[in-house]
Order: sequence, then C-alpha cells, then structure tokens
Amino acid sequence: MPIPERKLYEERQAAESFGTDAERYDRSRPRYPDEMITRVLAGAGEHPAVLDVGCGTGIAARQFQSAGGTVLGVDVDERMAAVARRLGTDVEVSPFERWDPAGRTFDVVVSGQTWHWIDPVAGAAAAARVLRPGGRLAIFWNVFEPPAPIRDAFAEAHTRFMPEFPLPGSAAQAYAAMAGTAEDGIRATAGLGEPEIWRFARDHVYTRDEWLDQVPTQGLYTRLPPERLRPLLDALGAAIDAAGGSFTASLGTVVVTTTRSS
Repeated sequence: MPIPERKLYEERQAAESFGTDAERYDRSRPRYPDEMITRVLAGAGEHPAVLDVGCGTGIAARQFQSAGGTVLGVDVDERMAAVARRLGTDVEVSPFERWDPAGRTFDVVVSGQTWHWIDPVAGAAAAARVLRPGGRLAIFWNVFEPPAPIRDAFAEAHTRFMPEFPLPGSAAQAYAAMAGTAEDGIRATAGLGEPEIWRFARDHVYTRDEWLDQVPTQGLYTRLPPERLRPLLDALGAAIDAAGGSFTASLGTVVVTTTRSS
C-alpha cells in the first residue's frame, strides 16, 4: 500500500529501507502478469537488452530474463542487490538519477514498484539517455484492492495503531496519482513520446499468513519498530481471521509507458 502522497523521491531513507528484510521482500511480493512482460518486450528483438531501474531483489528482472531479455539492474540498496545477484541478476548499486551507464544503451528500460522513489523528471531524462531509438520505457506498479469489509477493518487498525498514517480510501486512486507524476516527467523530457497507460487485472487469494508476511515489506512499515509493528499485525490478522482466514484481493497492474524517438 502506498505512503500518503508527497514528493516520495525526496524521502531517501524510506527509499533505501526495503533491504531491511530483503529475503522476505523477494518471497512475499507478487509477481507481474505474464501478458505485461510480453507486451513490454514486443518489438524489442529476440534477446533485448533490458535495464531494470530500482530492481530490488530482481523480481521483475527474472521475469524479463525468462522471457528472453538480458537484464542489468540498478538499485540504491546493496542488501537488495545482493539477493538479486544470488538469484541471477547483475546489479549495480547507485541512485538511478546519478548512475553512470558508461556508454551502454538498452532496448527497454523498466521500473517495477519503484518510480515514485525516483525524481520523475531526472529519471525520465536518464532513461531517455540510455534508450536506443524506438526503445521502450515501462514504469509499472501492482495495485492491491481488498474487498470493502477487509479494507475497512484494515483502516480501523491503522487508526488505532498508526494514526499518523491513515490508509487511503482507494489504493487505485493513490497509485493513479503516482502514475500521473510519472506521465508528467515523461512529457517534460525531450526525446520521449506521449505516455500511454496500460492496465492488467487479476485476482489473488491471500491467506492470513501470506498477507502478514508481505505487510512488513511495504513502505509504511519498513522502518516501524517491532513494538509498533507487532500489535498492528495482530489486528490485521484478526480482521482476516474474522473473514474466514483469507480474502480475495483485486491485484491490478498499471503501466505508464512511452518510446524513445529517433
């Protein structure tokens, strides 16, 4: 779930906090739709060179590798990068806005669940510099929408245990704001075409244990001390127990994409 709207890319400590438990992050975070991977790579050739910005533990990178891409990751967190390397993705550690491509160019630049931590104008300009003519930039997020009773129970738990960070009424609206910021950065960048929005929808059944395993990897919680996180997790778990021990979430994926002009 997203942190309330502000200039997230200025929150460097938060952006660099996800490696606190990198193994849990890789284990619990959802993957991306296969049809999205295929569409992003369409027209990029048989073995496209892919740059994964903010690659984390390499979740998206491995999917692009399985689809035929040769992937290089860039991430700010050495702990996340170490897991990605162990699982088969080459990673260089640097903020993307200051990363040195050393003359390398790419057929595709992607960024999953990360672009809100990157300056949208500087990031788009950096992507444009390394994209080959006709190359694609694809920025994407998975968006959770639990059913209303679960959402309301989670919101009530936040009101009790994290009143300074109330949950947004709609995750889709919060992510739409992030996507809009990404679009604005693309429009401000010479050499990039008009951005498009792609959407992919699917459902996912979460058990109590699956959901509670993922929660500490989300941006609101990565820096929360254990004495505050534990009662919140207990309350979220109780809400899922009351619903029968699991719930079906709408797990959509929103993509902001454009191509590099000649």
